Amino acid sequence: MRGNPEIFRKRVERFQELLRENEIDGAVIRTLSSFIYFTGTKWLRPSILIPAEGEPIVYVVKGEAEEFKRRSWIENVVEFRKVEDLMAGVVSWIHGNGMERVGLEFGVERDAYLIFLKIFQRLNPTVEIVDILDLTMGLRMVKDEWELDNIRKAGKIAQRGMKVAEEVIRPGMSELEIAAEVMRELMLNGSEDPKVYVSTTPRAHAEPFRDLKVKENGVVTVVIGADWNHYYANMARTFVVGDPGESVRKAIEVKEEAYRLALEETRIGVPLSAVEKKLANFFKERGFGDAYIAGYTHGVGLLIEEPPITTIVVPQRATKVQENMVLTIIHPPLMIPEGAIKKEDTYIVKENGLERVT
Repeated sequence: MRGNPEIFRKRVERFQELLRENEIDGAVIRTLSSFIYFTGTKWLRPSILIPAEGEPIVYVVKGEAEEFKRRSWIENVVEFRKVEDLMAGVVSWIHGNGMERVGLEFGVERDAYLIFLKIFQRLNPTVEIVDILDLTMGLRMVKDEWELDNIRKAGKIAQRGMKVAEEVIRPGMSELEIAAEVMRELMLNGSEDPKVYVSTTPRAHAEPFRDLKVKENGVVTVVIGADWNHYYANMARTFVVGDPGESVRKAIEVKEEAYRLALEETRIGVPLSAVEKKLANFFKERGFGDAYIAGYTHGVGLLIEEPPITTIVVPQRATKVQENMVLTIIHPPLMIPEGAIKKEDTYIVKENGLERVT
């Protein structure tokens, strides 16, 4: 497996302490990123059951147990052939251990389906369901040194991908073609689940289209999420093609100034909302108030975008910066008619300042 097994065992033990403190009898983890956090490996259709006391159990499809055990520290691995067997196993685990309060992550990522919650409620009508997303993300928000080393390696891969983007972008090339070239570079360098977004039009979050192409005089924004041992680094750049005009030059100049301002203001103990307010005022003063999308940063780790997510989860803007958080600066683009103007890098928060990863 990747990493010392003791790292993951200690994570489970700390999580179990949190379950006991919150009077939760056990947790059913179906979200992939938290599954990786506790087991040390990714797995399709993840299912790990963690009691408040005792050993965790992982469910895998019949025939997968041997390979899973090779990649994880967890020894209690149960195979199932039908999804009904999996659900029966979960129900048996809950009721066999007399559990009354069970935690589920109310997340939005892969395998955290609303339908699973509905089925769970129907099969366990007497069990109180507790949202444990704050518990898992609270653990994950501050990284240990092993996690930080993985993120640093991911940062180097992301930079290689961005260099390829710079080299291949030319008029007439489609967003999809650019993304394919970058994706190839990332995967050849060991990124197992890279994310690449390309926009040649004003789009804040751009899944690449095959029919949108680079203009003779325009801008191309590329966003990269590269992973190493499942940990991400995130970066974004806007490339100028030809001469797109004075407004683009001005937007890039203002974005660079805001980038430096954000780096100066993001310090341990400072609420993210305080930095957000200063940036919003800065863009307004420089004439780009209507072009700025709120939410200057987000966390990075087992997800390319994870708490604190100031873009879409407004209460998380109150989060104070802590040492060993991993944050991106500046996340949102300036949305002008010519395109999405963006510069974003991943930073590790350290006592003596921000360590640049990309």
